[in-house]
Amino acid sequence: MVAPEQSRWALVLTALFFLTGGVLHFVLIDYFIAIMPAYLPWHRELVQVSGVFELMGALGILIPATRQWAAWGLIALCIAVFPANLNMALHPDHFSNIPVVLLVARLPLQLLIIWIVAKAGGLPNRSV
Repeated sequence: MVAPEQSRWALVLTALFFLTGGVLHFVLIDYFIAIMPAYLPWHRELVQVSGVFELMGALGILIPATRQWAAWGLIALCIAVFPANLNMALHPDHFSNIPVVLLVARLPLQLLIIWIVAKAGGLPNRSV
């Protein structure tokens, strides 16, 4: 059951987004390895670990007892993968099959994804 402060659309969108992403981390592993910044070690292992965490988060967000923990975990994951998105934006010549505008747009899109995850997880909405 979805609590009033949670949004059903955000819950479904979050689960589908991270379920798809998690599976793709294994199906398209070479693509994800290619977007890793050179300064990070263990590219294959980090891609696999992030894929597992995406899958766990996608399932965890659907279970009321683990929903908030899953939301916090997915938010942490979004922050953890930000260097790969930044790497793509800083080196568009390495990703010539993707328009530069999309590479740059991914950066602020992370904030939207985090907001949707927080909404799905029913995390407190605090004003500053």
